[in-house]
Amino acid sequence: MTAREKGGNVVTLQLEEQKLDNLASGYHSWADLILPISRNLPLNDGLWFEVQNSTDTELKEFKIPQNAYRAVLEVYVSFHENDEVWYSNLPNEYIAANNLSGTPGNGPFREVVVSLDGEVVGAVWPFTVIFTGGINPLLWRPITAIGSYDLPTYDIEITPFLGKILDRESHKFGFNVTNALNVWYIDANLHLWLDKQSTKTEGKLLKHSSLPVVVSLVSYFKGLNGTFLTRTSRSVSSTGWVKSSYGNITTRSIQDFYYSNSMVLGKDGNMQIVNQKIIFNDSVHIKLPSSYVHSLTSHKTFPLYLYTDFLERGNGTYLLITSVDLGFIEKKSGLGFSNSSLRNLQNAEGNMVVKNNLVVSGLGSTQQVYAYDGGKFCYFRNISSSNYTILYDKVGSKCNKKSLSNLDFGLSRLWPFGARISGLLVRTITKV
Repeated sequence: MTAREKGGNVVTLQLEEQKLDNLASGYHSWADLILPISRNLPLNDGLWFEVQNSTDTELKEFKIPQNAYRAVLEVYVSFHENDEVWYSNLPNEYIAANNLSGTPGNGPFREVVVSLDGEVVGAVWPFTVIFTGGINPLLWRPITAIGSYDLPTYDIEITPFLGKILDRESHKFGFNVTNALNVWYIDANLHLWLDKQSTKTEGKLLKHSSLPVVVSLVSYFKGLNGTFLTRTSRSVSSTGWVKSSYGNITTRSIQDFYYSNSMVLGKDGNMQIVNQKIIFNDSVHIKLPSSYVHSLTSHKTFPLYLYTDFLERGNGTYLLITSVDLGFIEKKSGLGFSNSSLRNLQNAEGNMVVKNNLVVSGLGSTQQVYAYDGGKFCYFRNISSSNYTILYDKVGSKCNKKSLSNLDFGLSRLWPFGARISGLLVRTITKV
């Protein structure tokens, strides 16, 4: 085992098509056509777009059928190399003041910005996936970090913009990453709903708002020790109508984002504490010809706590002590849709001794609580491992409050993030 791991996997996928709640008669819940938004063939490597830096914008030209009445862009994101642990990257001012080389910078904030013909139509503030060799590889055997083998995807409602792209012409989606270092892999699927009763639909964008993101950094450091607080927010909203055989349907889409990252460096930069919280809310409101409104709202919270302590032992050997708290929390609700909630929480702690880039000893322990409540269907799991061995594994499927509280097992103590962030709104950099 090496301190840095790379590899590939062969995965067999089973696809299941499931019909969910109908919005109206004939307004079914799955797409009729899916267009890949990725690199063009033929290729010698993968189909992902590769975003190398913050000025790199990858474009994909596409054309849609003339009878589309709904469109949703499903975005995939995977970050590696200098941005694999972007949430712990240091501010450039700190790196320059301490004359550090080879240290990933640009601070700890990242966002994927999606544009249509040069206009921002949505964004993704990604969940902090930790891969199986990340932070401390001993933590993730046999329980891997959330999302490491099943990357989350993110939906952006494109329906309000259909009036601009139902013109038989080619259009372009663009992808770039704020503050990016190499490398970000991005691609997408464009899901299209087609009107089988007509050959052409029409639409119009009524209103669109997307202001540039402004990042606030409050920084204090002396030498290699310091504290940093990064905060920002963004809102993207759009409204448009589409006329089809189902009538004139107006869709309003809203994305709201909030971000905070508190970082502490001690022991001459060898100890780092990261306390981060991402709030990712999106809602879609659909007004039907009957004036009845359907709405679906998703509230996501991505908390992260990371502690690392690097202890030099000489002769090319060091001890790394780590602690990670990770969470993927989502609640879905709305009119005309079923409600659901998901709490997926992990805590991992361990240490490892590394000599000449090889792990020679160490120990990792991980606990995970997964709780899904769909009203009619529920699933709970509480599992713990240490030193490559499962200590216990409890599974439940009853939808009741008692089951959820029993499976929390004290993990709620891991999320006091809001209390640690003060109301600082201005960019201040203090150097001593």
